[in-house]
Amino acid sequence: MAEAQALHTLSIAEAGGRLRAGTLTSTALTRAALERIATFDGALDSFITLTAERALADAATADADFKAGIDKGPMQGIPYGLKDIYDTAGIRTTCHSKLRLDVVPTTDSVVAQRLKDGGGVLLGKLATHEFAIGGPSFDLPFPPARNPWQRDHIPGGSSSGSGAAVAAGFCRMAMGSDTGGSIRGPAAFCGIVGLKPTYGLVSRRGVFPLSYTLDHCGPLARTVEDCALTMQVIAGYDAQDPASADVDMPDFSRGLDWGVHGLKIAVPRHFYARADGVSPETIGFIDSAAEALARQGAKVEEVTLPDYDLFNACGRIILNAEAYAIHEQDFQTRPLDYARMTYSRIITGALISAADLTQALRLRRELATALNAQVLQRYDALITASSLGQAPRFTDYRDGYPTAWPMQSMPFNVTGNPAMSVPTGFSSAGLPLSLQIVGRPFDEPMVLRIGAALERALGLVDRWPALAAGEPARAAATVAAS
Repeated sequence: MAEAQALHTLSIAEAGGRLRAGTLTSTALTRAALERIATFDGALDSFITLTAERALADAATADADFKAGIDKGPMQGIPYGLKDIYDTAGIRTTCHSKLRLDVVPTTDSVVAQRLKDGGGVLLGKLATHEFAIGGPSFDLPFPPARNPWQRDHIPGGSSSGSGAAVAAGFCRMAMGSDTGGSIRGPAAFCGIVGLKPTYGLVSRRGVFPLSYTLDHCGPLARTVEDCALTMQVIAGYDAQDPASADVDMPDFSRGLDWGVHGLKIAVPRHFYARADGVSPETIGFIDSAAEALARQGAKVEEVTLPDYDLFNACGRIILNAEAYAIHEQDFQTRPLDYARMTYSRIITGALISAADLTQALRLRRELATALNAQVLQRYDALITASSLGQAPRFTDYRDGYPTAWPMQSMPFNVTGNPAMSVPTGFSSAGLPLSLQIVGRPFDEPMVLRIGAALERALGLVDRWPALAAGEPARAAATVAAS
């Protein structure tokens, strides 16, 4: 039991090293993960569908491949989870919604296929906000996931189950999606790392869309290195995804130990320091992180960007218009099957005019130019807030977002730049705080390099939430799928 408890602390790199050395089997790693989920997820509700039978079969295949000298890459033998908007052949994909309870895809999404081809071990499908927008809601077939640090607080959304599962040590990596911050938000609120790659770098084919021109797919993980290793498996051109970028794939792990000496890093401090509701702790931790980078030899300077509200309004208009277009038919035929919060958010898209959308698209180009041509042409990256404060409580929600919504992630969905949330510390209430690192398009290695330097300087990787055993997992969440 002691060994099983310790295995959840291994990173992808550490577990991979032991798997290749023959001192650990994927089967043992997977059984330990399933045992931890069975013990604790009844209190967190991070899983919708637990694919225990499939996971053990994947693990057995990985062990056999290792014995045969077959190495499929860094995810071989590693347990992971998928946000339940990723299609999985033979396993239901519900989008956390009554409308898709019985949807069982016949093919895998591209990301699921790449992880399978890479020898990964699928533990199951993870909770989300309904259709990646409507939550946290209690009028859905499954309860919302909860924050492992404090259960009365949200884990962020919409990749809520992914954030909770990684933070709780159920899996080392879980896939999320990010349309306005849905990877970086759960990472920020759960004290882990979440990478939104450059738009088009990871295929979205087979992932239920929210906004065609804002959606990104990416990993949430315990460490920066684990995000880099995952990207090595999932990134790549897909000719059948119209937004996919046909670019050379880098070595995402290259440079993780290079440090930041000689780099130029911008800080748009006005973005967050003047924002309504920002916590002094958030500002203080970002300032401390900037100072840590400067002590390591980076040149850190304040810069000015267009007002945050411009980015946010631009992104919200595009998101709401495209989300309504995707859901229009179901809104006309099955409106009462949506959760109230989902309905109230998506229906606003019906009120957006063609003129509104056209102006937003024009503004989008101007904002992308302001970031890339005016700032990132002179700096290697910038750092700013992921969130203005700690995770809200569930009771902070009424008819949509809390009165003071803390996320500051939408700007980089508008521009499509890579952005990664990393932990900076903990609030006085014991909840995680964070910042995000933003890089030039397709310069994920730089974002990861700076993140790794911060991770080493801040020393937060070994902090874990104290979990309490929950009720046995619901029958609906313990389906063994092949």
